[in-house]
Amino acid sequence: MGENQMHKHALTRAGVAAAGAALLVGGLTACGGGDKAGGKADGKATAEAQQPADAVKASYLKTAAAKFAKYDMTVTTADGKSEQLTGTKGWYPASTGIDAKGAGAGSQIMLGDDIYTHMDKPLEGKSWMKMNLNKDGKPRHRFNDDPADYLALLLGQQKVTLVGTEQTDGVEAGHYKSSLTNADLLAADDSTKVMEEANRQYLHEALKEYTGIDVDLWIGKDGYPVRVETVQVTKDGTTKVSAKFSDYGTAAPVAAPPADQVADFDAVMKGIGDTLKDADADLKEADKTLRDAGLGGLDGS
Repeated sequence: MGENQMHKHALTRAGVAAAGAALLVGGLTACGGGDKAGGKADGKATAEAQQPADAVKASYLKTAAAKFAKYDMTVTTADGKSEQLTGTKGWYPASTGIDAKGAGAGSQIMLGDDIYTHMDKPLEGKSWMKMNLNKDGKPRHRFNDDPADYLALLLGQQKVTLVGTEQTDGVEAGHYKSSLTNADLLAADDSTKVMEEANRQYLHEALKEYTGIDVDLWIGKDGYPVRVETVQVTKDGTTKVSAKFSDYGTAAPVAAPPADQVADFDAVMKGIGDTLKDADADLKEADKTLRDAGLGGLDGS
C-alpha cells in the first residue's frame, strides 16, 4: 500500500488536509497597464490574467497564519469505499483530530508521525494507544489534506483558472480550478517561495508519488477556503476527497491525549513478545521436567 493510501486509512485506521478569495481578494482591482503589442491600457484583461495566482497567494498567506480549522470531509478510496470524517485540521506542523461519531465510536489524533487511537476497552488502565508510523526512525512525508496543503498545490501554477463566483453552503466564494500532472506538482517557481522552505520541501517530497491531482477550490470573501474537491491519483489508484472548512484560527488546536492515558504500541507488543518468550521457556522447562521424571513430554511422547 502506498503512502497516500496508508495515510487515508490511517486517519480512520491511522490523511493532504485540505489544499481563492472572492473575485477581488487582497484588494485586487482592475488596473490599467500597457499591452506589449501596442502599449494600450487593458486593465480588465490584466486583472483577470493575474487574479487566480494572486488570489491563491493571498489566501495561502492568510490560511497559513490561521494554523487550525474545522473540517467535514468525505474520502472515497480506489475500491469505492467512502468514509466521512469530521474534526480539526492543523498545519505547520500537520495535525488531524477525528471526532467520535455514533455509539461506541472512537476518536483518533494524528500529530506528525504519531497516531493516537482511543480504545473501547482500556489497556492497563490506559484508554489511548499510540503508534509511530515513521520508517526506521525517518519521518514520512504525506499530504495532509488541509487547507494550506490545497492552496500550496496551486501556488505558482499556470493552469489555475477562475470559474466564477458561486454560492456554496450559503457563502459567496470564488471557484478556482486546476488539473495538475506530476511534473506540475513538482515544479517550483518564485511564487511557491512564499512558503517557508522546510514546508515547501516537505510538500515536494509528499507529492512525488502522485501521478496527478485535479482540484476545485472555493475561497470565500474573507480569504479562507470554504470547500475543496480533489481527485488524487497514485500508483495505488484514485482517491476522491470532498472537504468543507470553517472556524479558521478559532478551532481549538489538535493536542495529544494526557500522557498517563497513553499506551505505546511498540512497548505493548514488546511486552507481549516477552510474555510469550517466558511462557515458551516455562513450557520447555516443564517438558524437560516431565521427561526427566520418565513421565513423557507435554505432547505425551
